[in-house]
Amino acid sequence: MDREEIFKKVLDCAFEVHTNLGPGLLESVYEECLFIELQMVGLNVEKQKHLPLIYKGLKLGSHLRLDILVENKIIVELKAVEELTDVHLAQTLTYLKLSGCKLGLLVNFNVTHLKNGIKRVIL
Repeated sequence: MDREEIFKKVLDCAFEVHTNLGPGLLESVYEECLFIELQMVGLNVEKQKHLPLIYKGLKLGSHLRLDILVENKIIVELKAVEELTDVHLAQTLTYLKLSGCKLGLLVNFNVTHLKNGIKRVIL
């Protein structure tokens, strides 16, 4: 399955979660439900995936955590906020850069219509 097919499935699953739950819940709830939906459609998914933090060639003791990594190709960064900001986009871009992934999805579930809470992020 190519990256675009995977991306479409991720979008479909995000819409399914939002349709069933609506806005107003904690990010962790959406993460858990999206994780289940992605598994149900047969995708290889990891949540709270540790991403080593390397600075100038040195692996630091701390690490970053990706909300969801799909098929080792797509990073899904979840939010449940009033509105997405430049900081959220920068965070997703940094995760892409540090992970080597080229495609990300930034999703804010705290919106009435999910199409208004989705940003495709390409490195």
